[in-house]
Amino acid sequence: MKFLLLRPAEQDEENKTNKPFSLNLPPLGLLYIGASLEQNGHNVELLDYFGENISKEKLKNSLISSDAVGMSVYTYDYKSAINVSKSIKEIDTEIPLIIGGPHCTFVQKKSLEDIPFADISVMGEGENVILDIAKSLQGEKDLANVNGIYYKENKSIKQGKPLKVIQNLDEIPFPARHLVDKYDYSNFSYGYTFKAKITNLISSKGCPFRCRFCSRYCHYIKDWGFRKRSAENVTKEIKELNGKYKSVVIVDDNFLADKKRAHKIFDILLESDIDIDFLIHGARVDTAEKELYLKMKKAGVKYIFYGLESGNQDVLDFYNKNITIQQIKKATALAKQMDFFIGASFIFGAPIETKKHIENTIKFACSLPLNQATFVPLIYRMGSSLWNEAVENKKIKPNQYEVLADSRHNLSNFTEEELIEFATIAFKSFYFRPKYIFRQLFKMLQRRDYNLFIEGLKYLIMFNKSVETGIEIIKSKNVD
Repeated sequence: MKFLLLRPAEQDEENKTNKPFSLNLPPLGLLYIGASLEQNGHNVELLDYFGENISKEKLKNSLISSDAVGMSVYTYDYKSAINVSKSIKEIDTEIPLIIGGPHCTFVQKKSLEDIPFADISVMGEGENVILDIAKSLQGEKDLANVNGIYYKENKSIKQGKPLKVIQNLDEIPFPARHLVDKYDYSNFSYGYTFKAKITNLISSKGCPFRCRFCSRYCHYIKDWGFRKRSAENVTKEIKELNGKYKSVVIVDDNFLADKKRAHKIFDILLESDIDIDFLIHGARVDTAEKELYLKMKKAGVKYIFYGLESGNQDVLDFYNKNITIQQIKKATALAKQMDFFIGASFIFGAPIETKKHIENTIKFACSLPLNQATFVPLIYRMGSSLWNEAVENKKIKPNQYEVLADSRHNLSNFTEEELIEFATIAFKSFYFRPKYIFRQLFKMLQRRDYNLFIEGLKYLIMFNKSVETGIEIIKSKNVD
């Protein structure tokens, strides 16, 4: 069989993709699905709406030679999936359309109502499930006996067998990255200059911590917990990437959660002839230690991103972050000592926050040796403890998948406009400080990396534009 895999995104009338303001990386989930299919004798094509402008004619040409379509669906952007799925069925009403991803895991059966053109919905991990679905499409297995799916039959939605969580992640084949060789994921920067060619890697699933704002599969899937690949398996994949890719973004929720494993990974890399820049996009400050950070630096880590969220200990405690202000200061100082490019996120709008709290957070962010900082209003997302509590307390409705934590919903002390204004003030306070500007210029001259300055300006312009349109974006998420 031939499977066409799609990552949808909204496009305008001229087929230009409206990319969100975020780091654009290869669709790892689909690449894992593609690897599983190819390993079992199937043919795979992948179209990424984030990577190119895909016309309906191009979609049609790919569908003609395909036997089934698989599409990833994210809750924050599921309307794009509706539009793409509609186009698919307009071209070929009979082709099986399989959807998967976070939205299908969180809302499960309802995903087939939200995406009415889809035929099968996969919950959780799909590497094994897709093979059983392929057997079903070939008449070798009944969908009723496939684990972890919902499917349509005679205009009703039925459930397959219970979902099975993959416990040994080392058994999963490495992503089929060749499927996206045609795309250039280095054409978007967020203040850091990548060495092309770029790819991403995930070495674990989930997180052992329980931050209240974080969407978590464990609230919807039994036995879904923090699982990690072995150090040997991770470094084997990295060795295969060496020579073809110059930058690898590690996108784990918490890559350094198991420090013993982290030490082992970097020990193996230091013994190998690896020439790759590593960017760690998920790290906690309580894992910072000098010996580990020194190994990371020697192994090629250039960038580290922390979820800091607040400059107030009581707000951190409310979020159940289990970190302290002192740990934040220590970790960022150590990262600066290693000469890492340091990024961090901050959130405004916890129900206990006052204007003084927010002023403290802005001041705190400016006091840290950060190269990049994002300031965003708190959003209650389906799958998070905060969202579940708000639904139970009837502050938001179950069909409101993402809700801004504002005073209208009785979730914070501030209006939408005030939260956006706080983010704008924080952005300007952080990026337009003379001290910050001179420090970045010095780094640019020191590294002779003038591209960093150009990309930094692009980042500021794009981020400022996104803040200006933030109210409209967030309002579109709230389904009342």
